[in-house]
Amino acid sequence: MIALIVISILLSYLPQVYVRSVFKRHSTPQSHIPGSGAELVRHLAERFEVPVDVKETEPGLDRYEPGAVTIYLSPDNYHGHSLTSVAAATHEFGHAIQFHRKEPTARMTARYLPLAVAIQRIGVALISLPFFAMFLQMPRIGVLAIGVVVIVMLMATFVHAIVLPQEWDASFNKALPILQQGGYVEEQDLPAIRSILRAAALTYLAHALSDVFSWWRWGRILRPI
Repeated sequence: MIALIVISILLSYLPQVYVRSVFKRHSTPQSHIPGSGAELVRHLAERFEVPVDVKETEPGLDRYEPGAVTIYLSPDNYHGHSLTSVAAATHEFGHAIQFHRKEPTARMTARYLPLAVAIQRIGVALISLPFFAMFLQMPRIGVLAIGVVVIVMLMATFVHAIVLPQEWDASFNKALPILQQGGYVEEQDLPAIRSILRAAALTYLAHALSDVFSWWRWGRILRPI
C-alpha cells in the first residue's frame, strides 16, 4: 500500500517536473542570442509572411491561440535571451504556421483540443464531490467519486494524446528546421534545443497525466479499509 502511494506520488509529479526542469536548465541568458523570444517571433512572422501577434502572459501559459492569431509567451520567454526562450517562442510560431497553412494537424487540434478542455472542466467541477462525501462520512461514495474524476481526467489525457502529433510537428518539423537552417542557434546548442522542443511538445500531456496520477493517489489513500 505504502509503495503504491509512493509510486503514485512520483508519477503525479514526474511528468511536469521533467518539463519544468528542462526549461529551467536552459533558461540562462546567452550572449550569442541577439534577440528575445518576442523579437524572434516578430522576425519570423515577417520572414515567413505569417500574420501573428505576440503578447506577454503569465508564467507557464505559453501558447498559440488561433482565434486571436496571437502567440502568448511567459515573461521569461518573452523578454529572455536564453535557449529556452528561443525554442519555446519558435515552437509556438510553429503552431502559427500550421494554422496559417491550414495543415491537417491544425484541423485536428481545432476539433479535439476544445473537447479536452471541456472534459477537464467537467473534472474540475467534480473535484469537490469526493471531499463532500468524506465530510458526510461516506468514504465509499468518496472513493467512487474520485474514480469518476480519474476517468474524466483519463479521457482528457487521451484527447491530449490524440493531438500530440501536432505538438511534435510544431517542434521538430517546424521549429527545429527554422532554428537550425536559419542559423538562429549555434551547432553546439542543438542537443539542448532538441531537449527543450521535446519538453514543449509534451507540456499539455504531462499536465494531464499529473492530474490523473494525483487523483489516483487520493483514491488509494482514502480507500475504505
